[in-house]
Amino acid sequence: MVDIAERPTRLAAPPAAPEVAGRVTPGRAGRLLGVGAKVLHRTVAIAALAAIWEGAPRLGLVDRVFLPPLSEVLVAWWELLRTGQLAEHVGASLTRSLAGLGLAVLTAIPLGLLIGWYRPLAELLSPLLEVFRNTAALALLPVFVLILGLGETSKIALVLYACSWPILLNTIAGVKGVDPLLIRSARSMGLNHLRLFQKVILPAAVPTIFTGVRLAGAYSILVLVAAEMVGAKAGLGYLINYAQYNFAIPDMYSGIITISAIGLVVNQLLVALERRFSTWRVDVSAG
Repeated sequence: MVDIAERPTRLAAPPAAPEVAGRVTPGRAGRLLGVGAKVLHRTVAIAALAAIWEGAPRLGLVDRVFLPPLSEVLVAWWELLRTGQLAEHVGASLTRSLAGLGLAVLTAIPLGLLIGWYRPLAELLSPLLEVFRNTAALALLPVFVLILGLGETSKIALVLYACSWPILLNTIAGVKGVDPLLIRSARSMGLNHLRLFQKVILPAAVPTIFTGVRLAGAYSILVLVAAEMVGAKAGLGYLINYAQYNFAIPDMYSGIITISAIGLVVNQLLVALERRFSTWRVDVSAG
């Protein structure tokens, strides 16, 4: 007869299975699948466009003389890169574009903060802003060329003018759009004007300001390309115009693709910078 006291109170746990080296856990596999699905979701439209571009000329849907297949354009792009021509044109365009954009940021953001914060200054400058904001930058290209010449100064000045408006107007809107409850709460806590501006107004306006900077980043490339088609000896606009006149159609599309890639990279850099300065924001968008 077996004594009940000698019985084990619980069953012994089975020995743990040995850890398999390199085994992917279910959680890690799910994360990898999620990342893969997100990458696929983001690239499917570009892949479809590339497939249409490659197939339409080869199937005779469009004249391949005027729209060569994407593979031929990429071969021409690589040849331009290998010979150093593409780097020369990209360097010239980026120098002008970044110079104009940087000057616009340094001048338009402080001016926008002042106009948005001080109502008398806003009332004084509002008619002047309304006049110039509706004047297209490219319409003033002959004026810049006449006054500043065909050199680098006129092109940088044109980019500065085109980039200043989205930055300036979004900065003003960002300052004026701060929640009045935040301002009243800060004043009730005894913050003076300088601390109120530093701790409440400026952080709340940062997202809107960066929206203007991102728009200006796109404008800096687009306006510059048009300006480089007049009186320039280097730059992506010059490359596109020169390739068109010489009927080097793959080279022309290579320049266009390069402009799109540069615009995408600049936008992503500005988005990352915006996140760096807006860490307090909560993302409420649906996943």
